Amino acid sequence: MMTMTDISPSQNPAQLLKDLFVVAVDAASPKGTLANFLPEKTPEKNKGRTVVIGAGKAAASMAQALEDALEQALGEKGEDKNIDGLVVTPYAHGVPTKWIEVVEAAHPVPDDEGEAVAKRLLEKVSNLSHDDMVLCLISGGGSALMALPAAGLTLADKRDINTKLLKSGAAIDEMNTVRKHLSAIKGGRLAIAANPARVVSLAISDVPGDDQSVIASGPTVADPTTFADALAVLNKYSIVASQNVDRALQEGKAGKREETPKPGDPRLERCEMHIIATPALSLVAAGDAARHAGYKLQMLGDDIEGEAREIGRQHARLAIEAANSSNKRMAIISGGETTVTVKGDGRGGRNAEYLLGLAIELAGHPDIYAIACDTDGIDGTEDNAGAVCGPDTLTRAAALGLDGPAMLAGNDAYSFFDKLGDLVITGPTRTNVNDFRCILIR
Repeated sequence: MMTMTDISPSQNPAQLLKDLFVVAVDAASPKGTLANFLPEKTPEKNKGRTVVIGAGKAAASMAQALEDALEQALGEKGEDKNIDGLVVTPYAHGVPTKWIEVVEAAHPVPDDEGEAVAKRLLEKVSNLSHDDMVLCLISGGGSALMALPAAGLTLADKRDINTKLLKSGAAIDEMNTVRKHLSAIKGGRLAIAANPARVVSLAISDVPGDDQSVIASGPTVADPTTFADALAVLNKYSIVASQNVDRALQEGKAGKREETPKPGDPRLERCEMHIIATPALSLVAAGDAARHAGYKLQMLGDDIEGEAREIGRQHARLAIEAANSSNKRMAIISGGETTVTVKGDGRGGRNAEYLLGLAIELAGHPDIYAIACDTDGIDGTEDNAGAVCGPDTLTRAAALGLDGPAMLAGNDAYSFFDKLGDLVITGPTRTNVNDFRCILIR
């Protein structure tokens, strides 16, 4: 793991940006945080069974960290302590575990494996007693991975609406409002199935404000949103849902389907959630490292939302103003989750699109460098975490015949940075605290 002391003030800006990203990711690793949040009532003292379940991009690494922590706490393997476990994570995100089963499924658009494992997760927590405990490991991506359609819906319906939501520009809380009301497991329904057992959720937050009901669509917490809210999201983004989806939401709005459990529901009294890693903590770690490297810090916050390219342009103007008004080195750091309204047929996630918008607005400013990456290591559905840019980005692009504005218009930011050799490729990081963006002013 990389720490602040590994950062050298003499590093070139591009490498420093990449190292700051690694610091942010490492700060969210469950290996360093999960053991501090184990329930006070350990499985050794439980009268009944402990069932470990989980879903998300960090589910496997959280399961591995939990096994290590339990073995250290109990002095024996979990399997000798009446513990059963099953988690689901995206393809290529699995890690070796000893007794918690890890299943891989598709993300961000669900597949048959995700539906099958969601059924198994629901079955594992059903028919538990008051003496049993459920340990739920939750992280971003869990919503798509637990694809268990509500009555009257099919996986094809879920895939269709998920794809449309991803392309619409809807914010994550809006997307999850819809998902929760089309699911048999999300929006607190998993916790209801586990009642009357104690449910302890350990979560890595990937959402603005660390809203527990939004992380992985809140399978173990109360849901304040309604069927009417879900319909409003579809109307807001002019999304035409399938007949089955529209009927399900309309029936729910009319009171013909059971709503998700709301705050104060007595069936959730024995449920608790502890957030073990947050976007804010990762940004703070990167900010401390930037200071160590000799940069004055400006933190824009961990909850920035909006159209990626427009946020990029805004941040470029902010950086230019800072560069022109001070002769000090500065690092401008931000997080959150921007969105992309897909209109072209190019390749690229929100971080590459943000960075291309920023680079175009910077117009080759000689003192400004930047990085934008997703802390899960996957920008949208591509194989990169994000990209970096510098004063020579547009000059090198022109030499290769690349038209930045045209490629941005076609949602082809991945191809732009790929041809320049400026993609940041890490592979899955097996954690997820949303986007990391840093602008260095030399």
